[in-house]
Amino acid sequence: MKFQSLYSFFFKSTTLLYSGVVLLPLLSCKTAASGAGNEVQVWLTKGDESVKLQIQHPVRFVNTPNNIQNIEIDDTQKFQYVDGFGYTLTGGSVEVINKLSPLKRKALLQELFGSGKNAIGVSYLRLSIGASDLDGTVFSYDDLPEGQTDPSLSKFSLAKDKNLIAMLKEILAINPNIKIIAAPWSAPVWMKDNGKSKGGSLKPEYYGVYADYFVKYIQGMQREGIAINAITPQNEPLHPGNNPSLYMPSNQQKDFIKNNLGPAFKKNNLKTKIVVYDHNCNKPEYAMDILSDPDAYQYIDGSAFHLYEGDVSALGTVHAAFPDKNLYFTEQWTGAKGTFNEDLNWHTRNVVIGSMRNWSKTALEWNLANDPQYGPHTDGGCTECKGAITVTDKENFTRNVAYYIIAHASKFIPANSRRIASTQTKNLSTAAFITPAGKKVLIVQNDSKNEETFTIKYNGKTAAVNLSGSSVATYVF
Repeated sequence: MKFQSLYSFFFKSTTLLYSGVVLLPLLSCKTAASGAGNEVQVWLTKGDESVKLQIQHPVRFVNTPNNIQNIEIDDTQKFQYVDGFGYTLTGGSVEVINKLSPLKRKALLQELFGSGKNAIGVSYLRLSIGASDLDGTVFSYDDLPEGQTDPSLSKFSLAKDKNLIAMLKEILAINPNIKIIAAPWSAPVWMKDNGKSKGGSLKPEYYGVYADYFVKYIQGMQREGIAINAITPQNEPLHPGNNPSLYMPSNQQKDFIKNNLGPAFKKNNLKTKIVVYDHNCNKPEYAMDILSDPDAYQYIDGSAFHLYEGDVSALGTVHAAFPDKNLYFTEQWTGAKGTFNEDLNWHTRNVVIGSMRNWSKTALEWNLANDPQYGPHTDGGCTECKGAITVTDKENFTRNVAYYIIAHASKFIPANSRRIASTQTKNLSTAAFITPAGKKVLIVQNDSKNEETFTIKYNGKTAAVNLSGSSVATYVF
């Protein structure tokens, strides 16, 4: 849907009737949750795209028992605290968002990161340290002519990220509490054994220099007023086929952390967390290998995962082995060939609900924004990665499926919310939370093609609801 006006999209005065349900205008989370204590606000997105993040008629808790299936919420069982939900703000995202007119650009940033009635409250961002493959060109912060080296990092500069830094400052003005995790796609090529941006490994003699590179990055961003909450030493360390990329098996990452990166952070009094791995769920042993080393363990906050291979339960496997370490879900892309229905349901079930039920503190989709040709990207970068937003021209953008996947969580579950227990059924995947304000939030994904009738059961009371087939709903009470 083209962006004509925030108000024309979100605040149509005419109510719509769909399948016997009156769809009310979109309201703020604060407004929606301010009704009577027995009232449950319902927000719906259907896989057929007929309804997208729209508030429905509320339902109410009653004392009358019934015989239909229950989703029971138990807030006496508490699990991990949530850091947030969001996307990667790539250099390409910044480039295309900056093509919007000043008014549309400002409105989009408010919608994404604000707390107003038409905002979705994104609370967590991922950045690339240097270029990712969704930047227009490959770069690091210390690029040199071929054959030269800079072990003192005297030529280190964040200048190529000036537009990204400027946008981050605007985002922080909207949400000063947003958290940021950052990861490199590659070290500067002069530190690598193949001298190229694609593939290769970090030369052992540059481990110490590369640790200082991270320190300079974090300190440089701090001087700009941008706090980097966490870093991973390498994005997708077992995938050297991207451009840029770097191959870093677990033994190399372990040595780098315990002998160089951890001590460098400690020496410079950096509070930035070190998070290992940052790759697929099919190799949880990568993270566990590093965490099994006590010299590395002391510096590590947790481990990060993607889900292009494996099962999201891998996060739970790592949690069971190392319960004192945190888990992060940091990337999953929606593609040009995917459908809204398939992606809405698969990603909600796995990326949002699945990661949260397996102890993750974050659920992040991949790229925030791109153009209609899925650009910009590097030569050799992803050509089919679809952003949450597509900027079509200076006055128009569309909201894609990743927007709604994240919005169903980010709009209602602020940072420092805590996951609580919720049951599941054969077709209904769920995750429940209690917010700092004491609101209960339940996300439900219906994996059946048919409507499911169930009750939300809480403190002995039940609220009966219907959820359309292949749909996602968020319930707030």
